[in-house]
Amino acid sequence: MTFRVSQFAKFDLISIVAMTFLIATGLIAIFSLSLESERVGFNNFEKQTIHVAIAIVTFIVFSLIDYRIWKSHSGNLYLIGIILLAAVLFLGDNIRGTSGWFKLGFFNVQPVELMKLALIIALARYFSQIKPLLISFKHILISFCYVLIPVSLAARQPDMGSAVVMIMIWFAMVLLSGINKKYIFGIVVTGLLVIIFGWGLFLKPYQKARVHSFLSPGSVPLGDGYNVIQSMVAVGSGGVHGKGVGHGSQSKLNFLPEKHTDFIYATIAEERGLIGTGIVIGLFGVLLYRLRVIYKASRDLFGKFVVGGVTMVIFFQAFINIGMNIGIIPVAGLSLPFLSYGGSFIVVTLAFMGLAQSVWIRRLKSDKNSRILG
Repeated sequence: MTFRVSQFAKFDLISIVAMTFLIATGLIAIFSLSLESERVGFNNFEKQTIHVAIAIVTFIVFSLIDYRIWKSHSGNLYLIGIILLAAVLFLGDNIRGTSGWFKLGFFNVQPVELMKLALIIALARYFSQIKPLLISFKHILISFCYVLIPVSLAARQPDMGSAVVMIMIWFAMVLLSGINKKYIFGIVVTGLLVIIFGWGLFLKPYQKARVHSFLSPGSVPLGDGYNVIQSMVAVGSGGVHGKGVGHGSQSKLNFLPEKHTDFIYATIAEERGLIGTGIVIGLFGVLLYRLRVIYKASRDLFGKFVVGGVTMVIFFQAFINIGMNIGIIPVAGLSLPFLSYGGSFIVVTLAFMGLAQSVWIRRLKSDKNSRILG
């Protein structure tokens, strides 16, 4: 495996610029929230700066490594992810009621984020080995077994948000496989039935309370509806131009919960207004568009499935996070890609983008044997 300087010239600069501006926006928001924090060791801004530096190195490494190498290691990566997910249930630190982190100094490792990466690679390998026109219901069931184990372990933490993300990764792979539409209809119907019956069988009281607070946040303004109400107040109070960096009353006076992680979008909306959040959404749009371009340019099916999985993760987590910040989706505990505070989260997110860049770098402009999906 050799790296050449010329490879850097082949990077997709548009996606890198969009990604850089998103990361910078998140750092500025976290810096603003850290201005009045008590000085006990590193503050969140200083920690996140170190996290981003590690993530950038990870991005470069994943970009320069030939993505096809991961195909032969997919089984080992998947097994390591499962072991870590199981181990964190017994050995991990409990943070805000969730046993999902290994604490290593100021850097918290969240195995479920690593599992998302391993799952994308494992499913991409599985589907890329099947001829598109020969994919059957049997292959759907086998592929679902890949996701069932990590989803079950994530639900035990409990981290239902990440569990849903992993299911969506699998569903994206199924859609990209070109499977018969009747199977897609069956999957959707089955999913709806699971949601209906799962309400009474699987959801815990606090999870049901989140749905109730979403439907009627005003009914429990100091209870489960508090987060949603304060987030919507912060978003609305920013107006068009925002109150300015460091001048958000909801965030600075600690009315807004989890303001540097789950609700960082509300922090940005309060400080930079509609213009600032419009730019954020626009940058995500550019990034997702470039991922689609990379998907279409991929030289093989494995690369296509990898980029398809990465695109689903970025899109779904951004959509859910922004939706819960403005009150149109129940609170799911999902961070906003590139912007939210978190060590393993930003590192794995840039690893996703590094995989996509690796596919782009090694694309062939004309490959008569390349099979294009969708």
